[in-house]
Amino acid sequence: MSNKNSTVIGEQPVYDARTLGRPKMMVLGLQHMFAMFGATVLVPALTGLSVSVTLLFAGVGTLMFHAISKKKVPAFLGSSFAFIAGYAAIAPHGEKELLPYACFGVALAGLMYLVLAGLFKAFGANKVMRYFPPIVTGPIIIAIGLNLSKSAIDNCNTHWWVALVAIVIIIVCNIWGKGMIKIIPIIMGVVGSYVAAAFAGIIDFTPVKEAAWFGLPVEWDRTVFGIFTSGHVNTGLLVTAAVTIVPIAFATMMEHIGDISAISSTVGINYIQDPGLHRTLTGDGLATTVAALFGAPANTTYGENTGVLTLTRVYDPRVIRLAAVYAIIFSFCPKFAAIIEVMPAATMGGISLVLYGMISAVGIRNIVETHVDFTQSRNVIIAALILVLSIGINYSTAGAINIGNVGLSGLAVGSFVGILLNAILPGKDYNFLEGQSNPTGVDFEIAQGKSLTEDGETKKKG
Repeated sequence: MSNKNSTVIGEQPVYDARTLGRPKMMVLGLQHMFAMFGATVLVPALTGLSVSVTLLFAGVGTLMFHAISKKKVPAFLGSSFAFIAGYAAIAPHGEKELLPYACFGVALAGLMYLVLAGLFKAFGANKVMRYFPPIVTGPIIIAIGLNLSKSAIDNCNTHWWVALVAIVIIIVCNIWGKGMIKIIPIIMGVVGSYVAAAFAGIIDFTPVKEAAWFGLPVEWDRTVFGIFTSGHVNTGLLVTAAVTIVPIAFATMMEHIGDISAISSTVGINYIQDPGLHRTLTGDGLATTVAALFGAPANTTYGENTGVLTLTRVYDPRVIRLAAVYAIIFSFCPKFAAIIEVMPAATMGGISLVLYGMISAVGIRNIVETHVDFTQSRNVIIAALILVLSIGINYSTAGAINIGNVGLSGLAVGSFVGILLNAILPGKDYNFLEGQSNPTGVDFEIAQGKSLTEDGETKKKG
């Protein structure tokens, strides 16, 4: 069943930007850009990096990722929170002269993605993915959303009524909206909440008035290249940055696998098989390295993006690429960056509250739809430890487990423990290329457009 604006898979419409038309497609691109703004802009705000450079390389990195991943994966690359501790270790107060050294460490961390990508290419996704079945990736995806929840609540706490305006608008547009309104609930929530806050007088527009309309985002002395052209290179600090920051890549690579799993589950296409994790990891890693070299935060496949996909059911990668182009264009406008910077935290809090919940919901759906057998103790133990470690460590006083100068996030520890337990406990029978149910849970059978019947046979969807 279909209409001029959508096709229907099962009982839910899936919208295609081509059939929606160019004007609607451009608005959808803006929606994805706004959805990632809150967290993307927050990283430079916390670390001292440039907002404009961050926007520029979020866009550039996304386009690089799409080119490397054969333009198939609807993923947007935004600023990674995982490296904030690394920046703080090298430049604790956002010192401009020290941040390029931290960026050097991040650039090396991005290259680590290429090593894992090489393993996927050399040994095949099936041999590597047997260590990342749904019983592992599902709880990791759930933990990603729940770990982000604190930032959403903290932002909402600044002005709960502003956050509630955004939440109510999203719900109303998504449930009762018609036509275009139904598939742009995020941008409607942002605009409605922003305007309400402006009328209430809680926004200081002074930075917007003082900002220029046009400006070059990149400042040479704040890039990694600036270190080596300055004539005063602190070799010891370069080594310290590398040793401190590169290990963080192990956590972010696990997050990448979780994010691609979440996008695959959301869209119903096996992106781990095609274009393959070796391509998505390469795209993400190179985007991170390039961004860091020019003084931008590390990139990552954004969880907010998955939330928007789930909410709108618009899966066309061209919408994401359009959002990337918008980000690049707006990076040359300091006044626009200022408009985003003065946006009420509660507005982004309300938006994030919905999106982060959507991420965790995707993880739950991943477990349910792949028939993970929780009557088996091994699966209960694996899921339990991933969730408790990922969330518990994140919300502990320290916020991480420190090994020497390296702080491992809860998600990193939970992911490692889950992967290790799945590898050593008996019952590891997962083969993600097969569409048959087993106790560990087979994900991605949706790639062939199949679903399991009650008797275990497969049938075509839709």
